[in-house]
Amino acid sequence: MNNLHHNPNNEDVRSGSDENRNAPDVRIMRTDNARRREEMPYERFLSCGASSLTNAELLAIILRTGTREKNATLLSREILGFFEEGAVDLSALHRLTLEDLMSIPGIGEVKAVKILSLAEISRRLVRERAASRLVFSSPPAVADYYMEQLRHLETETAVLVMLDNRMALIREEVLSLGTVNCTLLSPREIFLRALRWGAVNIMLLHNHPSGDPTPSEMDKEITERIFRAGQMLGIQLIDHLIIGDLRYTSLREYGCITDGFLPET
Repeated sequence: MNNLHHNPNNEDVRSGSDENRNAPDVRIMRTDNARRREEMPYERFLSCGASSLTNAELLAIILRTGTREKNATLLSREILGFFEEGAVDLSALHRLTLEDLMSIPGIGEVKAVKILSLAEISRRLVRERAASRLVFSSPPAVADYYMEQLRHLETETAVLVMLDNRMALIREEVLSLGTVNCTLLSPREIFLRALRWGAVNIMLLHNHPSGDPTPSEMDKEITERIFRAGQMLGIQLIDHLIIGDLRYTSLREYGCITDGFLPET
């Protein structure tokens, strides 16, 4: 016959089980805490305004959610520091590709498209504001208009602007996508396009990915060649602008176009 022995610990075990059942689920608490942390930028936006938020917090509002390991703000910091660890400025958004973004854990196609759309909106806002002041005989106005389009590019890209006899825009076209170091401009291609569209005046722009708009010897040489060819064809090269990082150089002002001619606006 088995003897039944009273286990004085049974009651304590049962009591502990009851306490465990009544205790809040730690996992739920962690999830709630994470959610509250992710909502903080949104709440502070409403209470203090957008200017009170950091760049990462503003981006976190767009992302809405992060991952189990990182909330939306930490994920945003990783995005902003993609090219330089610890960077917090927004310039990275203009350089990131869809593939770059989707390589970051927690960023899928939907989030990546949202971020790239945000970057494109910012470019268009700047360009629309500059358009109201755009006068093609004014190098600062032209540089301001094309700055956001060109300054973030990592390869040299040349743009041909075709104008009529009143300096009104007929058409603009991308001429070439070069290597990191050099864009080769063909005078023949430039003037074939200008003649096709009936341009009387033309302007060239290209970027320096280094951010330094100081013209190279090649920049000066090709500008002089295009200017001389235009004189023979009756198509005036108004200027050649080199776009750097929030800086530009006018090759007319630099002395590479020395005829003294500038059409009246």
